[in-house]
Amino acid sequence: MAIKKSELYSSLWAGADSLRGGMDASEYKNYVLNLLFLKYISDKARSNMDSEIEVPQGCFYEDILALEGDKEIGDKLNKIIAKIAERNDLKGVIDSVDFNDNTKLGEGKAMIDTLSNLVKIFADLSLGAHGALDDDLLGDAYEYLMRHFASESGKSKGQFYTPSEVSLLLSLLLGIDENTRQDKSIYDPACGSGSLLLKASSLAGKKGLTIYGQEKDISTTALCKMNMILHNSATADIAKGGSSTLSDPSFKDEKNGMLKTFDYVVANPPFSLKN
Repeated sequence: MAIKKSELYSSLWAGADSLRGGMDASEYKNYVLNLLFLKYISDKARSNMDSEIEVPQGCFYEDILALEGDKEIGDKLNKIIAKIAERNDLKGVIDSVDFNDNTKLGEGKAMIDTLSNLVKIFADLSLGAHGALDDDLLGDAYEYLMRHFASESGKSKGQFYTPSEVSLLLSLLLGIDENTRQDKSIYDPACGSGSLLLKASSLAGKKGLTIYGQEKDISTTALCKMNMILHNSATADIAKGGSSTLSDPSFKDEKNGMLKTFDYVVANPPFSLKN
């Protein structure tokens, strides 16, 4: 039986609430979204589907659940994530969050209880062949969480998420639709979590567009790469750039060093920017 959208959303937001007391939304979103991604790749690997990510033995979500109450839960969770990152060229993506950070998660029993409660939030969610994957529901849930985190993050809310209405409008203004050729490329020089790129690509049909993006914030770059994988766009080229796309562009022609060109370029300023 496929998981209901309301069930998935409420469970995910409950996970966010379990950490709300000690952290700002801009910080705790990384813990919740990372664990959701780990649950996704674990269930997908277990369901005998064609999984692009290999989960080593001892690194499945049930192994994470077995850490409940363990006095070294934070350190052991970091080691599980490190193994998955090493096996799948995901260093700097899924291991960008420190689950053993006592300045954010508390010390001793406080950390143990916080992480134990958080990992249990996802225990009963079925994200395999007969769960959320059937309708790309998990990708939608990921976007849902980012939208809520953005609204909770105050002045920084516009830095990593573009409202879906704006994404749709920009895509339509560019003329992207189901008749757009599949070999077309699209680029966002300040891509955030990638919501604008994904919306534009989705309008071009099932195969979508060839996606490129640059983002200066390391944690947001990680979120974007995970977001791409959850939306079946694992081949998207998302680069961690410098402080400015203009002065330090990530995409250049390998032969002559000239700037790489794209068929479509989309971008928007942070919506919280006032000056």
